[in-house]
Amino acid sequence: MAKEWIIAPPWPARQEAAARFGTSPLVAQLLHNRGIDEPDAARRFLRPQLTDLHPPEQMPGATQAADLLADALRDNHRIIIYGDYDVDGITATAILWHTLKRLGADVDFYVPHRLEEGYGLNADAVAKLAADGAQTIVSVDCGITAVEVAQLARQRNVRLIITDHHSPGAVLPEADAIVHPAIGEGNPNTDSCGAGVAFKLAWALAQRVCGAERVSPELREVLVEGVGLVALGTIADVVPLLGENRIFARHGLAGLAASKLPGVRALIEHAKLNETKLDSFHVGFVLAPRLNAAGRMGHARLAVELLTRATPERAREIAIYLDSQNRNRQTLERRITKQACEMVTAAGMDRDGCRGIVLAHEEWHAGVIGIVASRLVDRFGCPTVLIAMENGFGQGSGRSVEHFNLFEALCNCREHLDTFGGHAMAAGLRIAAGRVDAFAEAFVARANQTLTAADLRPTLPLDAEATLAELTEPLVQALLDLGPFGFGNPTLRLATGWCELIGSPRKVGRDGDHLQFTVRQDGCVRKAIAFRQANAAQPLLDARRCRLAFEPILNEFNGRRSVELQVLDIQFPID
Repeated sequence: MAKEWIIAPPWPARQEAAARFGTSPLVAQLLHNRGIDEPDAARRFLRPQLTDLHPPEQMPGATQAADLLADALRDNHRIIIYGDYDVDGITATAILWHTLKRLGADVDFYVPHRLEEGYGLNADAVAKLAADGAQTIVSVDCGITAVEVAQLARQRNVRLIITDHHSPGAVLPEADAIVHPAIGEGNPNTDSCGAGVAFKLAWALAQRVCGAERVSPELREVLVEGVGLVALGTIADVVPLLGENRIFARHGLAGLAASKLPGVRALIEHAKLNETKLDSFHVGFVLAPRLNAAGRMGHARLAVELLTRATPERAREIAIYLDSQNRNRQTLERRITKQACEMVTAAGMDRDGCRGIVLAHEEWHAGVIGIVASRLVDRFGCPTVLIAMENGFGQGSGRSVEHFNLFEALCNCREHLDTFGGHAMAAGLRIAAGRVDAFAEAFVARANQTLTAADLRPTLPLDAEATLAELTEPLVQALLDLGPFGFGNPTLRLATGWCELIGSPRKVGRDGDHLQFTVRQDGCVRKAIAFRQANAAQPLLDARRCRLAFEPILNEFNGRRSVELQVLDIQFPID
């Protein structure tokens, strides 16, 4: 189906705003598209500063939790950081571990096994930790729905501090403290990831121990390293890259390249990014998958070890292992994706009358079905839940689309589920084999009731229409400086007016599946590259005129930079 281009309407005040912001009109338009209309907000977006981070006392529960941790330090408690097995949980664990270790704490970490224990705080693990001498447990990136586990901790006389950012249930656990960005009032950033929440607790603890807002140089060094870890968690967990999250991402990406942590250095080195200026793509598609591979294919504690106590030699060993696990994960993911797509077609779930997808299979690996679910959402445009079955039970992972709140849908189907949790766009669940068919029927019915055909029509949101002449090298650099890009601050996508083709398009790439061509508009000429669009060669030759949806890029070759268009879609004149 052809994509519908949705070009943001021109902002009438963009010329005036450009003068106030000190930018070009096109940059002003793009800021307006992101809800930024005032000079102070524009300054914070264009030049984010660490000093603009919200103080930790504005994070609900952080001050109380810091007081409890300070008491635990004073009393020499055995402290366990209970993390999650994804990048957000891994980095959150590392942030608190480094802070507590620098303060001389008796601290260790625990990460549940994705396949054997599942997500979140579980009673067996907490009971064992208590029996082994844990006196204070701090959850990171999990725990906000662990009502029964909190009661168990209290019965075992274990102090429980929960730090989380996931959606809470109707009843909060009776923990000694809860640190959560959206529980309580006064926090300007309710979209913090788990690593961001852990960072605020670490910052509050550092201030509490130092007795002042300004912390000691030693603790400041730990917190500065922590900003890089927050950037990893923020980008990998796909929280909005606006406001405070943008500050973490912008400064953290720079901090990762200069990190002194052996694990971070080894991770970057084995990803062959030593000489690369890191951006959100490198985190989301190169570094994060390596960290996630440990939890997806085996146990995430190796990834946590990498970012905590690993020596340089040990860090290199773990980085090599994670690289191999990631390659194994990619192979498995491709196989399951192919099989799942065939199952969708065979079951008729790709037809107009079906607006949700639920599939289950006994040969699927629970560690990769979340990624595969994302692939199916991209291909079929429907909310998707995939379930890996084993021994009569299934572990499921779901991904959603813009107009369908996945967490609310699972709440609506809860009678069929053992457990579930997550966000509007991503969630996990556990289900008995005998309930899968009923759950699938209920989930698809919910999707059919909620989503319209228009909701599922493929669209291509674009920021503005721009002329080729506008796209000078300084302007494109200014556009790229609006990064890091991600959820909430999407990659810049523009549209041209009608252009004429110069010469003939050329198929390139090892398999000839990419297309290079040149276009001209009002005398201005630009090169274009269209990845995986070689089938557009003949229509381009036939029409000789086109409109392009594209991302502006700066191509560097032999020391020269030039503006090029990375083509997303092509429109041709209608006869």
